Amino acid sequence: MRHQQHPIGSGFSASSTVDDVLAGIDLTGKNVVVTGGHSGLGLVITRALSAAGASVTVGSRDTDRAAAAVEGIERVEVSRLDLLDPASIDAFAQRWLESGRPLHTLINNAGHAGTGEIERDARGYEAQFATNHLGHFQLTHRLYSALKAARGARVVSTTSGAQRMSGILWDDPNFVERSFDPGLAYAQSKTANVLFTVELDRRWRGGMIRAFAAHPGVIASTAFNSAVGADAQRELGLIDESGQPIIDPERGKKTPEQGAATIVFGATSPLLAGIGGVYLNNCDISELHDNQRPVTAEEIPADVVSHSIDPRSARRLWTLSEQLLSSTSFTPEPR
Repeated sequence: MRHQQHPIGSGFSASSTVDDVLAGIDLTGKNVVVTGGHSGLGLVITRALSAAGASVTVGSRDTDRAAAAVEGIERVEVSRLDLLDPASIDAFAQRWLESGRPLHTLINNAGHAGTGEIERDARGYEAQFATNHLGHFQLTHRLYSALKAARGARVVSTTSGAQRMSGILWDDPNFVERSFDPGLAYAQSKTANVLFTVELDRRWRGGMIRAFAAHPGVIASTAFNSAVGADAQRELGLIDESGQPIIDPERGKKTPEQGAATIVFGATSPLLAGIGGVYLNNCDISELHDNQRPVTAEEIPADVVSHSIDPRSARRLWTLSEQLLSSTSFTPEPR
C-alpha cells in the first residue's frame, strides 16, 4: 500500500509543548472551532491558539461550565454542541454559517471515553462511535462551506494509539449482535478518526481543505484518561503510588501542554503545507509500524498501522457514515 506516513523531520520531539510549536506563528484574523475546547487537552489548545491571536469558538454540551472555564481568555466564545444529538450539531453549524465567518481550522477534539456498560444515543448507535466519529463527521460536513471559504483550511481530529487495536467492525459497529467490549469500541472509534482524515483529505483537498489525525499521547491528569481507574493507571505506569502523574514523553506519557502540541502542530504548522491525510505523533508525521506490540508500563505503542490508513476502508467508512446519518437532516458535501 502506498502511503504518506513518513516523518518530515519537523525539529520537534515528544517533549515539545504548544508554546514550542507556536513559536513565531501569528494567528491573528484566523477563526478556529474546538469541540470540547473547555477541558483537558481542549482547554490547553484553546488557550494556546488564543495567545497566538486566533478567535476560538468552543463547542460544548454544558455551556455554563464551558463559559466558566474559558472566562478571561481573549477572543473565545462558547456555543452549545452535543455530538450525540444531530439537531444540536446542525444548530451549532447553522449559527456559524449565519455569522458569515470563514472557518480556518476545525479541531474535532471532544471525545466520549465510555464506561464498562454499553451506552447508546437516541438512534441506538453505540455512544463512543457516535460521539467520537459520527458526530464529528456530521459537524465537519455541515461546516464545509465555511471551511472552503477560508481558502486554506485544516481539519484536525484527535485520535489515539488505540487505533492500532482494531479496524472498523463492519458487520456490527454498534454492538447489536456482539457482546459489548468498551476497549474495542474505543479503538474502533479512534481508527474511524484516522480513516475519516484519509478520505476527507482525498475528497476536499481540491477545495484547499486538508486533514490530519493527531495522537496526543497519554495524559494521566485528564478526566478522559483517569476514567480507567487508579489501579489501571498504576499498572500502565501512568501514575505513581501517591497518584501523581508520571511524565515520560519518550514513552508517550505527557503533560497536557506536551499532549496538545501535536494537535496544535497539525492545526497550524507551516511545515505541513501541501500535506494532508496523515496521522501525526510527537509533532511530526508518524511512521507506519504494523508490528504488534503489547501495551506495557515500559512502552505504549502509538505509531499508525495499515488498517487505519487503508484508502479502501476510508471510502467504505465514509459511505457507511452517510448511511448511518441518513435518518437525520444530514446532507453530503457538494460533489
